Amino acid sequence: MIRWLTFCLALGLCGPVAAQSTHSLQAEESVGIIPRYLLQDPNGRAVSSEDFRGRYQLIAFGYTYCPDICPTTLVEMAAILKQLGPDAERLQPIFVTVDPERDTGKVLKTYTEFFDPRILGLTGSPALVRRAADNFRIRYAKVRDITSKSGHYAVDHSAGMILLGPDGQFIKKFAFATPVLEVAAQIGSLIKLR
Repeated sequence: MIRWLTFCLALGLCGPVAAQSTHSLQAEESVGIIPRYLLQDPNGRAVSSEDFRGRYQLIAFGYTYCPDICPTTLVEMAAILKQLGPDAERLQPIFVTVDPERDTGKVLKTYTEFFDPRILGLTGSPALVRRAADNFRIRYAKVRDITSKSGHYAVDHSAGMILLGPDGQFIKKFAFATPVLEVAAQIGSLIKLR
């Protein structure tokens, strides 16, 4: 308990950038998930959850200015793909921005390709991004740096990855920092069952 209070106090003292949330996706948050989205790929083409029928989808929400949670998640996503080997062909990894004002298609493409070119970055209008996040029960909100005259802000958001099946239906939420080998083993087992 003391360690948690110290952590929270440290976050508060460090300002908004360090106040990046680690809201892990909990089991109770899976109730009411509507596994649908309509967004845009880095080339501006409309992409929906229906476009990946027949493949699993591993989805994470975040943003490119994220100081720690998002890069860690994308490193894990890339490692999961590597662990799956040839079975990775049956999985579409997706990174949905919660900061569409700064995360243009070009920015997302550069960012996701750094981790693995198979990770697809999706963006859209603020309304479409909000709808997708709400459908997946992802919380996010801007946190402005009141000491900055430039209007700098961070985005506090839920962390973790969501797995959809080949039928587009929700299967599971993996909490942030679930070991890569565990996630890869679970996804690999599901792929081999089909």
